[in-house]
Amino acid sequence: MNNEQNIKFIPDYLVAPGEVLAEYLDDLGMTQAELADRTGLTKKTINEIIKAKAPITPETALKLERTLGRPAHFWSNLERHYQDDLTRLAEQRRMASYLEWLKRVPVSAMAKLGWIPKLKDTFEQLDAVLCYYGVASPAQWQTVWSEYQVAYRQTARFEGCAEAVSAWLRQGELQAQRIECAPFDRKRFLEVLEHVRTLTTAPPHVFRPKLVSLCASAGAAVVFVPELPKTGTWGATRWLGDRAVIQLSLRYKSDDHLWFTFFHEAGHILKHGRKTVIIEGNGLDDEKEREADAFARDRLIPPAEMRRLVKADSMSAADIKTFAAEIGIAPGIVLGRLQHDGIIPYKTGLNSLKMFYRWKRADDE
Repeated sequence: MNNEQNIKFIPDYLVAPGEVLAEYLDDLGMTQAELADRTGLTKKTINEIIKAKAPITPETALKLERTLGRPAHFWSNLERHYQDDLTRLAEQRRMASYLEWLKRVPVSAMAKLGWIPKLKDTFEQLDAVLCYYGVASPAQWQTVWSEYQVAYRQTARFEGCAEAVSAWLRQGELQAQRIECAPFDRKRFLEVLEHVRTLTTAPPHVFRPKLVSLCASAGAAVVFVPELPKTGTWGATRWLGDRAVIQLSLRYKSDDHLWFTFFHEAGHILKHGRKTVIIEGNGLDDEKEREADAFARDRLIPPAEMRRLVKADSMSAADIKTFAAEIGIAPGIVLGRLQHDGIIPYKTGLNSLKMFYRWKRADDE
């Protein structure tokens, strides 16, 4: 979407086709009554056209062509443009009531990420935002958002903003639609997860395209969408047609958070049906969240291997690295699990085992 696509000329006045017709009659010295006689239209119809109380129909346009010498499409185009402009002016008046809603949309942040253009004209900006959401008005936006609202649980430290969260979700939809996906295949997806687990030791420029490609082969679109202000989201799972969508916000940039979130969302896909929408935040600890947590936890570090690690005599950096290499995952994931379980404190020099990513926009990579 660019500026040219969103700049539309909307006149602040209207020229009705009847005004043009009246000028033609003046130039020809023809009265409305004479025109009625020549066209076979009633005097009332001619008068109503001139006063913009009646439209120029295709049949009338053809009669005017034969009578006045201007082609029918000239009169039809006058009427069409007049009706379009009339509709646009009425819409602009309606849009004036939408401006309060626009103030709640994180326009600057979205423009900075390249999701929408930043426009000087307020009405053009509103139009660009509505086009981005794919809705005709804030009322339709509310209808669409209400489908997701119950699934959204915000982080306690952030003031929730429905417009920002829905913008983030919308970007995920748009990116997911651009990914070529096979129809979802549960068996294939389980196989893919085994391959994905081996990618945890790779840097982003290696694992990211492989992760997207592998999951797409099983019917799951993985999209990386930066977090917007006031959202507090780090992941989401939903279905678009026959494909599952895993959306990651990259809010937490360490490898343990990233991979646990991915496998957590994969757990939702496998366990909670196609009608379920999950938008992750630091909210309710419900049964579905516990099931997804358990799936991610055990997929990354099998329970038997975790018990073996906990029984070890020491947990130095070297020990953690050795264990991680033995089970084929990144050391930071092991450390993150030990910290989460309270075995190792979060404030520790061992955090150097984790990989911390500096993500770029997907379009820039």
